[in-house]
Amino acid sequence: MVLNFTDPVFTSRVFGFENLFDRLQRISEGSDRSSSYPPYNIRRNDNRISIEVAVAGLSKKDLAIELADGVLTIDHSSQPNQVNGNEVIYQGIAQRSFKLQFTVAEHVEVLGAELINGMLTIELEKIVPEEKKPRTIEIKAPKKLLGN
Repeated sequence: MVLNFTDPVFTSRVFGFENLFDRLQRISEGSDRSSSYPPYNIRRNDNRISIEVAVAGLSKKDLAIELADGVLTIDHSSQPNQVNGNEVIYQGIAQRSFKLQFTVAEHVEVLGAELINGMLTIELEKIVPEEKKPRTIEIKAPKKLLGN
């Protein structure tokens, strides 16, 4: 398999600084990650990242969100032909099963999730450790030699 580093799936689903070679295998596994259902947005504001997923018609109990081994997974397993115990004769609103997965770097924390009006929003924050923050290096003057 050849990985395309300009592929939007690769560039939009990897957050923060991380060891690229440790994550390549995970990104290249499975074709379900490249699905366009459900639609989602990714927003960035400095060190804050928001993932917005359109999940119209779903409630909190229909969704599972898990962070394990650097992978954030949003999962929904649908029950066809049933909505609130009623048989569905025609279904124009898609509620099919899905599994979205996002690779999350070591220093990115998931702050929480909320579901409002059919929009699931997951908040993440990139925490930069002190040793990784930019620092100014002092330029020293040359030392004078003894006897000069």
